[in-house]
Amino acid sequence: MTIPTSSIDQVIPGQGAMAQPEAAKPGKAAKRRKFRFISNKKAMTGIIVLGIYLLFAIIGPWVAPYDPDARGKQFVAPPSADHWFGTTHLGQDVFSQILVGTRAVMLVGLAAGVIATILAVLIGVTAGYLGGGWDDSLSALSNVFLVIPALPLIIIVTAAVPSGGDTLVALIIGLTSWAWGARILRAQTLSLRRRDYVEASRATGESTWRIIIFEILPNLTAIIASGFVGTVIFAVTSEITLAFIGIGSATSWNWGTILFWAQSQQALAQGAWWWFVPAGLAIAFLGTALSLINFGIDEFVSPRLRSAGKTKIKTTSGRTVRMRVGFTPVLDNSAAPHTHASPIPIIGGKPTPVTRSKEATR
Repeated sequence: MTIPTSSIDQVIPGQGAMAQPEAAKPGKAAKRRKFRFISNKKAMTGIIVLGIYLLFAIIGPWVAPYDPDARGKQFVAPPSADHWFGTTHLGQDVFSQILVGTRAVMLVGLAAGVIATILAVLIGVTAGYLGGGWDDSLSALSNVFLVIPALPLIIIVTAAVPSGGDTLVALIIGLTSWAWGARILRAQTLSLRRRDYVEASRATGESTWRIIIFEILPNLTAIIASGFVGTVIFAVTSEITLAFIGIGSATSWNWGTILFWAQSQQALAQGAWWWFVPAGLAIAFLGTALSLINFGIDEFVSPRLRSAGKTKIKTTSGRTVRMRVGFTPVLDNSAAPHTHASPIPIIGGKPTPVTRSKEATR
């Protein structure tokens, strides 16, 4: 018995003779997969902003219009053509201080992120893959470092070694911030070590370290990148916080040092908003850029997040309903699709999938 295509269209819209799928273009599909992370608007915006900060960190001391320590004759002067961000109580140029201070902030953030990420990968992946006594020993080491308070330790060490500078701060933050990332990587490695492709590599005689590098680590790239971004954010805020409360050298410029002098000289009471607002905005924009990169990594890894809000269904009435995560549209043949939410009834001890939820129509 042959069923006419018109009848199929009446039962399942879009599944009849007119529903011929368009031939896939493997070239374009492969190109989209290759540049999927870069094409993400959040990630691209964060990368551009972070690149600008890195550029300022490299060339900032050379392009600064004034020496950040040089005193001038215009005291607490508002922004002008000579001083774009105004001056301090000593006539120092705030714009030059921000440019020069960018290098210290980026140095501490990136150095601490690299140190913590390397330690997290080495310890977490090794413990998860080898198991046994190695797992017990490295997990115990991670638990010890999880409870070590980073900021009090930095305060104690920098007070004892005042000449350590930004390098010492970055080293301490990196050495005390790897444990949480190592625990996450260990858990993911425990899940991956019994996968079929890993077992196949082990059966063919591949060495342990080759399996870890070429089979395990590529599947942990997104988690490693996300941990690196999180460590950089923590290191930057820690460096600025320490400088703001007066820990470290008050003459080594970073954004926290600018805020320290603005607060100590009561810039807010004097109405000198230009003294602290630019530094605060620099911190906010850097944190936003790193967060956008982190969001882009999450969407790149999770297809559920990546496709959220992009899938559309066309009803028989010509309306287009956009699918969203956690929502199921209820469509009918009326002029406008009616949707509503109702609880899931329990029938016979099993939930019946009749959940309906409101969807945005376009």
